[in-house]
Amino acid sequence: MKKFLRWVGIILLIVFVLLNALCAWQAYIFTHFSDKKIKKEQEKGFIAKKLEKIIGEEHPRQLVVDSFSVPHQSVIIHSDSLKLAAWYAIHDADSSNGTVVMFHGFGSSRSDIIPEATAFYKMGYNVLLTDFRAHGNSDGDVCSMGYFESHDVRAAYNFIKNTGEKNIILWGGSMGAASITKAMHDDDSIQPSKVILEKCFGKVTDAAGSMARNNMHEPAGIFGALLTFWGSVEQGIFMFSMKPDKFVKSITCPVLVQWGDKDENVSSAETEHIFKNLSSHNKKLVVYPNCGHENLYLKNPSLWKTSVGNFLNASSKN
Repeated sequence: MKKFLRWVGIILLIVFVLLNALCAWQAYIFTHFSDKKIKKEQEKGFIAKKLEKIIGEEHPRQLVVDSFSVPHQSVIIHSDSLKLAAWYAIHDADSSNGTVVMFHGFGSSRSDIIPEATAFYKMGYNVLLTDFRAHGNSDGDVCSMGYFESHDVRAAYNFIKNTGEKNIILWGGSMGAASITKAMHDDDSIQPSKVILEKCFGKVTDAAGSMARNNMHEPAGIFGALLTFWGSVEQGIFMFSMKPDKFVKSITCPVLVQWGDKDENVSSAETEHIFKNLSSHNKKLVVYPNCGHENLYLKNPSLWKTSVGNFLNASSKN
């Protein structure tokens, strides 16, 4: 019996070690984007596909493609010791309605939010599109799921504030939205006129859990916690504290929350909790039917233009 129990203990220890090694590796590849060319799905062999389901797939750093059709300039924004690449499109000073400062999602770049930026520009707003650290053409090697990216939000906000702009709107999608909530929670000098949050996750454990479910095909609960733990160890920060659903209590300005009812990464419970916890007395939730964790503007441009347009044109009183 003792020998049997010893073998059971050894097996459980091996499973425990392998499980944590897998999660440590997954946490690393989720937060460190590869510069090498990643093969397309049809180019991968049978064994490679099977291995990816077990150990995960590396994520390439997305290339920035400038298809922004409105007149704009490239600018550099300094965040901590990093240089962030950005595009800045401005109207004539007397014809601008304000400036929308825009932040993309995880593993993305400013190229992905060109459709929304173009829409804002056509509404009469200046727009600033910034590559987060470790994304696009910005400096940095590590993504922290909004923890340090909140510093990039502050830097971009201050860049526009220093131009003398009085009407600053913050817009963010997914990790960009989460980064906005942390930036405003950590620094009360960030006082935009309005905020638009799209597809914002509730907690980093929720985001990690959705990655585990969708990328690793593993249970979200325990694997979300393990990925967050190893991400904390690898980056030397307490990532469990990344809780946008709590950070939003610091936001008092008008807020528009947008979410797709088929979102495979962000649940309705997360979205409802975020909306409920907002301290703003002027807030609105718009749900996009039959829309997943994707570009809401491209999926339903009519609803997006109506919802965003009405929100921006409404009174800013709380």
